[in-house]
Amino acid sequence: MSHAPIRSAVRPPPDAPMTQVADYVLDPAVGSREAYETARFMLLDSLACAALAMDHAECVKHLGPLVPGAQMPGGARVPYTRYRLDPAQAAYNIGTQIRWLDFNDTWLAAEWGHPSDNLGAILAVADYLGHQAQAQGKPAMTVREVLGWAIKAHEIQGGYALRNAFNRVGLDHVILVRLASTAVATAMLGGNREQIITAVSHSWIDNGALRTYRHAPNTGPRKSWAAGDACRRAVIHALNALKGVVGYPSALTAPTWGFYDVAFDGKPFEFERPFGSYVMENVLFKISFPAEFHAQTAVECAMQLHPYVASKLARGGVDAVERIAIETQQAALRIIDKTGPLANYADRDHCLQYMVAAPLLFGRLTAEDYTDAVAADPRIDALRARTTVVENPRFTQEYFDPDKRYIGNSVQVFFKDGTSTPNVCVDYPIGHRRRRSEGMPVLMRKFEDAIASKLPEMQARTLLTLASSPGGFDAMPITQFMALFDR
Repeated sequence: MSHAPIRSAVRPPPDAPMTQVADYVLDPAVGSREAYETARFMLLDSLACAALAMDHAECVKHLGPLVPGAQMPGGARVPYTRYRLDPAQAAYNIGTQIRWLDFNDTWLAAEWGHPSDNLGAILAVADYLGHQAQAQGKPAMTVREVLGWAIKAHEIQGGYALRNAFNRVGLDHVILVRLASTAVATAMLGGNREQIITAVSHSWIDNGALRTYRHAPNTGPRKSWAAGDACRRAVIHALNALKGVVGYPSALTAPTWGFYDVAFDGKPFEFERPFGSYVMENVLFKISFPAEFHAQTAVECAMQLHPYVASKLARGGVDAVERIAIETQQAALRIIDKTGPLANYADRDHCLQYMVAAPLLFGRLTAEDYTDAVAADPRIDALRARTTVVENPRFTQEYFDPDKRYIGNSVQVFFKDGTSTPNVCVDYPIGHRRRRSEGMPVLMRKFEDAIASKLPEMQARTLLTLASSPGGFDAMPITQFMALFDR
């Protein structure tokens, strides 16, 4: 941290974390073969999430221009719509679509988050630049180039999250979406090192959104559009930097007024490893259930126990259950352990007890299971009231182990007749790196099912053929790729 006198007007050199991000973003030699392969699945998975979100009116009402009629000929496309928007508003739209259902990829460490949130900015800027280039007789960037930018955005967001807990100071993880998207978008738009540092400095000066909307008693749907908002702000910072706005070299370290002193308890950032492609290689996919990721393995456990519970309930009703015992990681206790009334969809998909009770009862967990209609089933709250949640130290230890990054949960149901189910434990979900061979076919079914009802049959078939041909997928101009998602 800087120790310059607070009265001195001498501008210091840029803070090291900002220069490190700029140098990384401009480094052309980034991305392993595994990272690119994973990034292809990440892109398809994110667009599947966007398609599924279009079934929800609360999401759709956020889409379109900021004010009616303010579309932009030659602008960026918004998938599954006919909108053509300026890149900043398109970034908000796409980011909101991808994030709405809490069903896109996830990164869990000291900080939590969803690195594919950055696709809001990346796809919007890429499509916009592609149209601009083609209007001048030049080629648009390819899908592979877009994947390269996504690898970098994942790495920045996830790299910061490894050791820096923004949640501990009450800030939401979308601060890292804004950071990563700002750096990447500035580089995509042609920004040089100084311009990237300038844009990043503005991102830090913005400080961060509070986590208020993610936690009881205020949990609400802003958590579904907060990442889109961060993407929009990132593109604005990038565009401003290219206009020559002034940067702030000690945005982090300035005594009293810098981010560290204002928002981070005076502590500098810590980093576990240099930037590379570690995050994309190890990212977690939400494949089977639209549930907050710390609950994914708990839902798997509940699905396995459903036949036992259904049999007991068929004979004695919900009163046959004495208690449900959940063991989890420390992070889940902080985020999704909730008691009392749940006010809305956003409350329910961030309640561990709800996300276990529903599959125990129904043998499923879908987005519709968070609606008011399903939540009105009194058996859900009856099971929630009988549920205990405690930390399992092993789950917490393996959660932070960089060679494991497990997200373990166990569930056991005890009945009033003295019997109980097995104690089912799942250490890591189907979307984990260690289950890629099992998970990717399921992810592709998720993509196929999601686009089937949103796109004309020919477009959907073209996309599925393309997805099975990595060479053709990578080489396609991004404008042509995005056109396949026009409704």
